[in-house]
Amino acid sequence: MSVRNKILETLKKIITSAKKLLTLNIGTLIFGALFIYMLITVLLYVTSTHVTSYQVTAGPLAKNQTYTALALRTEEVVTADSPGYVTYYAREGSKVRKAGTIYSVGDTKTQSADMELNEEDLEKIRSQLAKFANNFSSDTFHDVYSLKYEIEGTILQSAGIGASGEDTGSVSATFGTQTIYNAPYDGVVLYSTDGYESLTPEDVSGDSFSQMSYQQNHLLSDSQVKAGEPVYKLVTDENWTLMIPLTDKQAAELADRTAIKVKFLKDGATQVGSFSIVEKKDGKYGQIDLSNGMVRYASDRFLEIELVTNTKTGLKIPMSSVVSKEFYLIPEEFKTQGDNQQEAGFLVRREGKGGKTTTEFISTTLYELKDGSYYVETSDFKKGDVIVKQDSSQNYVIGETAELEGVYSMNKGYAVFRKISVLDQNDEYCIVDKDTSYGIAQFDHIVLNGNSVKEEDILY
Repeated sequence: MSVRNKILETLKKIITSAKKLLTLNIGTLIFGALFIYMLITVLLYVTSTHVTSYQVTAGPLAKNQTYTALALRTEEVVTADSPGYVTYYAREGSKVRKAGTIYSVGDTKTQSADMELNEEDLEKIRSQLAKFANNFSSDTFHDVYSLKYEIEGTILQSAGIGASGEDTGSVSATFGTQTIYNAPYDGVVLYSTDGYESLTPEDVSGDSFSQMSYQQNHLLSDSQVKAGEPVYKLVTDENWTLMIPLTDKQAAELADRTAIKVKFLKDGATQVGSFSIVEKKDGKYGQIDLSNGMVRYASDRFLEIELVTNTKTGLKIPMSSVVSKEFYLIPEEFKTQGDNQQEAGFLVRREGKGGKTTTEFISTTLYELKDGSYYVETSDFKKGDVIVKQDSSQNYVIGETAELEGVYSMNKGYAVFRKISVLDQNDEYCIVDKDTSYGIAQFDHIVLNGNSVKEEDILY
């Protein structure tokens, strides 16, 4: 091999080795740079202050408390005058007038009989069936039997047997072997007893609320009844009372109330009743006196209720989010409009060269008007700035300040002050007006700990 070829071969090896070395160094440098970047990023994340957000929700300040209430009514248990088989004609929970047909007693069970009804009577029965069908629920199948009794009563009355509208005593008429009995008073018919019929608010104790020992005696039966045994119950007054047990804390929270709104969890209906607290040897009880709605719950001795005490609703935020921000106060009469008549602001006097003065329009956000002055951003003006009134010699020197409460919004990725108007609060949360100008809205994200950031801090 010639000398020339040897030199070329040597140069080729050197170039090849240099390329390999250069490639290795570039890859290493890139990997090293990425590693250092990731390491710095992790260190910054670990050592930086983390800002926690809170999503604004709507609702009351706290949930209303629920109770199991004991229902007390003016109730009278009616007993059988004579023994025999009972047939009922009034529907459970229905209102009956005085002398209205309730039941009959006979030596044998009632037998079917042919009876002709006119079109008016048939239409009344069709109406009863349609009303029942529209409100029927499989959970209350026993109402079918009450409907049966109600229709039988309607048929008897249509045949001239039963309610005559006159005070004829307990016995209305006889029909075959059956003696028909009517209601001694107006009221609501119930076919069960439980021993609470004569209970008054003064008699209530802790044992009265024990549902473990509570028993209902259902009176609807095909068996014979003896003279003196209960056959039905009549609730004779629309006024009724709910009693609830109270802890000392609950009693203290309700002590100043004379009226209260009650929500019945059974169907969501509400009504307002007079309220008082009764102290007994074994504890304190709330007494709620109601003047309507009794018939809706006539068959219920115990009712799950909610006392609607937290009536203020709005946007619910943590107290830790609330901060105060300082604003300059500028009298309302100095406000003016910009050239486009769309921007509000103020005219600021500026000192030019040679003592010449000019005015500059400064557009600003008017956060609130209170006691005749606007709250404006301190960053838009300087202390000592002279505000002049348009077409007037009056002026005002900026200096007076006041604070507004607010929170820092995170929606834009940096801290933005948003004003709030507190309606109600406790130690942890407050309810704020949802219609506050320059305020917040439901589902906004705000800084959970407002004092941990400053306005315009980058949060993401």
